Amino acid sequence: MATPAAHLIPSRSAKRANYEPETINAILDEALYCTISYSSENKPYSIPTAFVRYEDRIYIHGSVGSHLMRELEKGIPVCISVTLMDALVIAKSAFHHSVNYRSVVIFAQAEKVEDMASKIEAFKWLTNKIVPGSWDYLRPIQENEVRKTTALAFKIDEASAKIRTGMPVDDDEDLNLPIWTGLIPLQTKRMPPIPDKLSEGMPLPSHLVHI
Repeated sequence: MATPAAHLIPSRSAKRANYEPETINAILDEALYCTISYSSENKPYSIPTAFVRYEDRIYIHGSVGSHLMRELEKGIPVCISVTLMDALVIAKSAFHHSVNYRSVVIFAQAEKVEDMASKIEAFKWLTNKIVPGSWDYLRPIQENEVRKTTALAFKIDEASAKIRTGMPVDDDEDLNLPIWTGLIPLQTKRMPPIPDKLSEGMPLPSHLVHI
């Protein structure tokens, strides 16, 4: 594991930092959305968007007319962040309340995916991440749809994870106070699909049965 660049080392709780690719990739693969932050014309922007990781890159897509895509394809520096919230940490004092979380920060520059076949592959990876198994079920993507969409890749070179787990940590003098402490777990999960009017009475496709 290489020594991380200075801007990847947290200024607080540095012991929670992790630079192992396996840890970083696991968080990226579980998260559905990231936030991309950048500066354009001296104005800050921070945009949430769906993404997918494949090997050592993450991919996003958007309309060719999107301000986000048009700015990022210039190769400007960006900061990409992902956070998974696992639990609220309830301590004996408000000061020591916290959150159990897993997060990743990536510093990168966009690489525009120009090749038609590579763009389609990126769209396939993203579609199957959001709704597993759906790509082959859907109406095939059309060439004009691909041309209307920009695909960007970001190499996961400068990346770090930060993780908090476990119970609250209270001050020694507070440990005997009769105040409840512990965790309130948080969970994001896919619920049973709800059909629209056109799909009422239609059998649920197999890839959605156990989603």
